[in-house]
Amino acid sequence: MTHNPGRFQNRVAAITGGASGVGREAAARIGAEGGRVFLWDRDAAALAAAAAEIPGAQTATVDVADAADMARAAEAAFRVYGRLDVLVASAGITGPTATLWEYPIEQWRRVIDIDLNGIFNTCRAVVPLMLKNDYGRIVNISSVAGKEGNPNASAYSTAKAGVIGLTKSLGKELALTGVRVNCITPATFKSPILSQLPQSQVDYMKSKIPMGRLGEVEEVAALVCWLASEECSFSTAATFDISGGRTTY
Repeated sequence: MTHNPGRFQNRVAAITGGASGVGREAAARIGAEGGRVFLWDRDAAALAAAAAEIPGAQTATVDVADAADMARAAEAAFRVYGRLDVLVASAGITGPTATLWEYPIEQWRRVIDIDLNGIFNTCRAVVPLMLKNDYGRIVNISSVAGKEGNPNASAYSTAKAGVIGLTKSLGKELALTGVRVNCITPATFKSPILSQLPQSQVDYMKSKIPMGRLGEVEEVAALVCWLASEECSFSTAATFDISGGRTTY
């Protein structure tokens, strides 16, 4: 896709889940458009590989489910440039494919800890730093599952619905500042996260998309980068659909 040179000039971005999928693609695009990028992920090897392909990217191995870990990472990033302008919160897991009454309790907690509490922890760490310069763009990655609920994915659907609610609340809290907070609700797109699911589940989700195909990670990253830019000035506490026609509201 065509880049917009200079769109992120002098901006500093942090991306959770930045070692793969939409996080990595968004980070690469922000870097190519002039931004300074911090990649946050728990996979050290994947982080190193991503950083090798994104000029100037800096990395930190973090666990978004650990609030203290996220606070340390955010403070460390802020100290480097004296600002933190963009947060793309894309770290997440799918969890098991199982009915709610058969869902393993520990796996339920793990999905909620990473997919929902992880976004709370990250936003909580980053927002005070953005307010120091009265500027920020936060893009939280939710899912169409958070709107519609996918069967056999109750933890994931619940967490992603929570991300929508968190985004709306935080966006309103910050509406009179220079910080904008939005989320996106992708349908299924080609990403390493699909390897966590059985093919039957992937086929089910694809069958729900009127366009008849999975999304491309570049398509999702394009929307992320607009929301992460100065161009997104009058949208906050909002949910943006990118689902190939699946989402009806």
